[in-house]
Amino acid sequence: QVQLVESGGGLVQAGGSLRLSCAASGRTFTSYRMGWFRQAPGKEREFVAAISWSGSRVYYTDSVKGRFTISRDNAKNTVYLQMNSLKPEDTAVYYCAADQTTGTMAPRYWGQGTQVTVSS
Repeated sequence: QVQLVESGGGLVQAGGSLRLSCAASGRTFTSYRMGWFRQAPGKEREFVAAISWSGSRVYYTDSVKGRFTISRDNAKNTVYLQMNSLKPEDTAVYYCAADQTTGTMAPRYWGQGTQVTVSS
């Protein structure tokens, strides 16, 4: 069992930055690929970024490439999402997720979500 708790969301102006954090419980953090998803009002939840257990491989959806950076600190059981050059269309609830699959991420565990609002 893994519990995920996100933090770091908030209100920011367009062009600004935020860093989301996701703290994971349990002693098996390194056995999980970690990722971030987001869901905007009236839209389906979408993949944002993922990172392998070692941190050596990262993946991003096209709309955030060059602006967002995913990283993890296995000693702290924490994964981060640094978001720069934020746009109003980045407004969404951001969810941390964990899985043990390969290929398309299929999360087994989800966090409760943190709201990110970007004003124009």
